[in-house]
Amino acid sequence: MSDSTKNRTFDAIVIGSGMSGGWAAKEFCEKGFKTLVLERGRDVKHPIDYPTTYKTPWEFEHRNQLTASLKAENPIISKCYAFREDAQHFFVKDKEHPYVQTKPFDWIRGYQVGGKSLMWARQTQRWSEYDFEGPARDGFAVDWPIRYKDIDPWYSYVEKFAGISGNKDGLAILPDGEFLPPIELNKVENHFKDFVSKNYKDRHVIYGRCAHLTEPKAIHTEQGRGQCLNRNLCQRGCPYGGYFSSNSSTLPWAAKTGNLTLRPHSVVHSVIYDDKKGKATGVKVIDTNTKEEIDYFADVIFVNAGAINTNLILLNSKSNRFENGLANENGLMGKYVAFHNYRVRISAISEDFKGFTTKGDRPNSAYIPRFRNVEKQETNFLRGYASGFYAGRSGKGAQGFGTDLKNQLFSNELGPWYVGSYMMGETIPKESNYVRLDESKKDDWGMPLLNISVDYDDNDEKMILDFVEQMTEMYTKVGFKNIQSNDSKQAPGLDIHEMGGVRMGNDPKTSLLNKWNQLHSCKNVFVTDGACMTSTSTQNPSLTYMALTARAVDFAVKEMKKGGLV
Repeated sequence: MSDSTKNRTFDAIVIGSGMSGGWAAKEFCEKGFKTLVLERGRDVKHPIDYPTTYKTPWEFEHRNQLTASLKAENPIISKCYAFREDAQHFFVKDKEHPYVQTKPFDWIRGYQVGGKSLMWARQTQRWSEYDFEGPARDGFAVDWPIRYKDIDPWYSYVEKFAGISGNKDGLAILPDGEFLPPIELNKVENHFKDFVSKNYKDRHVIYGRCAHLTEPKAIHTEQGRGQCLNRNLCQRGCPYGGYFSSNSSTLPWAAKTGNLTLRPHSVVHSVIYDDKKGKATGVKVIDTNTKEEIDYFADVIFVNAGAINTNLILLNSKSNRFENGLANENGLMGKYVAFHNYRVRISAISEDFKGFTTKGDRPNSAYIPRFRNVEKQETNFLRGYASGFYAGRSGKGAQGFGTDLKNQLFSNELGPWYVGSYMMGETIPKESNYVRLDESKKDDWGMPLLNISVDYDDNDEKMILDFVEQMTEMYTKVGFKNIQSNDSKQAPGLDIHEMGGVRMGNDPKTSLLNKWNQLHSCKNVFVTDGACMTSTSTQNPSLTYMALTARAVDFAVKEMKKGGLV
């Protein structure tokens, strides 16, 4: 082996530095493996590369709003709730990394060290047995090769390290975890919680679990992280490490072992497969700045580039044996992509509790776990939806000009309480929802553009109607007024919960990954990001990615110590 090759050889390679990639890096490095982490974007170091984190509203040129020209230049990314003046530098602009939309799809991306873990909404609900057994019970997709008991201890493992705020609610549909103290719900949220508890046996309003350090433990201070201060400016990057991100937690933890090599500005072209050895031997990288091609080598490779980019890399990883993508013998790679349906919101006002208001800010609100089709099929659609619930109170607003405007600004008079809910519906994975390599178009680095064809179906439309009906009923019964629903008709993708394409399963004929997240036909390559998901459930998926990653690394290390992953 030449010195050049030796310098490019590691024990493990991790593609991607975000939510799951950071966990893979931490686990490998902590276990003594020399690990290379490849990130296509720039480096972002905690806490020095958060340029807006301390800025006050008047320090932003446009008061944290988007200009008309910026919106016009970025019709996709400007739809994202967190793409504002304070965090726009963490998001991929529309023209920088194009893709082909066979059907409308709003692909929200963050290309930098830490990925979208810097800007995520930090909601961390466990899956339940109902979720893992869903496809087998309800007859869609393929059976998950694991059940809740397989991942339960790994949920606990990552929760303790990441720091999750929550209550022990005792719900089978939403298992309890290892929680730090919750942030309190406000007066109206608690009122709605009590009402639902008394009037619906199968419905619950709880404090939503979230990745915030409300009471840091020793493991968190050892990471160099501090308590969440409820600034609710998380998308800027938190200088205190009050919420979990790769940048503040897993990557620094990996680095301090001395086993981490982090290479930003590295577009991964493909995984290298050796036909003679019958396994993957490394990764081909294109330097973002120089366009130079470089090969890196390792015994085990984790592909954690984000669900859609992971599909892209594996589809582009072609060899004599795998002409249609690495381990894609059944032709299913890129198919059965699914997402969460966030199209509908419902709002109202409460004319009660006028003697109460809110003070300060907080990074979370209430959560309503799924209650439809849980124990049995009871509606005209499959599966169900979860929902957020929030309430607040503010001034009556400022309208007009001159003296009238000034008087309103100085007024302490408050308006009524406003309340609202959003839907997070499970979508059914379908073969017709796919991503594939475009046959002719390429990006600036010579990579094929992705062609995305993902859409809603009749099941989604029926679920939307039920959400509006059920929430309207609950809002009406509790006494809320001026109830209004709104269907944004937004394209898939804006939910930022895309999943699938490299799904797990028991049968190599109908799936691509086994129960350990290994490719069936290439045992030393693992996928533990959103691409691995067989179904979507209704819960926010990031916690499950973290748990699957820690579990898969543990398995990979044990197998390697036995003699390899072939």
